[in-house]
Amino acid sequence: MRRVLRWALVGTLGLVALTVAWALLYRVAPVPGTPLMLIRAMGGSGMDRSWEPLDAISPHLARAVIASEDTAFCGHGGFDWTAIGTALEDNEEGKSLRGGSTISQQTAKNAFLWPARSWLRKGAEAWFTLLIESLWPKRRILEVYLNIVEWDDGVYGAEAAARHHFRKPAAALTRREAALLAVVLPSPRHWSPSSPGPYVARRAGIIERRMAVVERGGLADCAR
Repeated sequence: MRRVLRWALVGTLGLVALTVAWALLYRVAPVPGTPLMLIRAMGGSGMDRSWEPLDAISPHLARAVIASEDTAFCGHGGFDWTAIGTALEDNEEGKSLRGGSTISQQTAKNAFLWPARSWLRKGAEAWFTLLIESLWPKRRILEVYLNIVEWDDGVYGAEAAARHHFRKPAAALTRREAALLAVVLPSPRHWSPSSPGPYVARRAGIIERRMAVVERGGLADCAR
């Protein structure tokens, strides 16, 4: 039994060291691909992506994503407990299901993990969220997120999304275009920022107003 416990401890410590090294690598190196990208590519979706530093992405998009996905991004340590509590209450009351995931959680999930709904995956997501919040600056978390998130079938990252939807580089995105891109993030393969329906167009207007609040309140200052 002692030998089994010893090997279990060695294996656990080895796994922890491996994940820490992986997170440290992605702190400085572009993420070469994600499990979701590989799964989509194997299904025939292709892989349109181009890594760009945050300075080459319109600040409108950073503000739009924070306004839409996680207004507490610059202030929390990876988890927005208020949003999580609200989501749990709504789910228990039978209201529309809500996630409560922060940008940090979504970055951890997309960069390191497979798309699945299980307690194992959620536990791994929490661990990687703690890692990147501890080892990366907030600016790097947002940079990685904007470069790996899916914005259409087989289209990943801000640069590919801007060229695919608006025929321009990510640096040239307008305020409205950034809001439209942020709106479709929950369902990028079903909603289109370049051909928005009534819901997407209306929601983009709401996001634009929230962007003004984010800018005035300094809620995106950690991305500068």
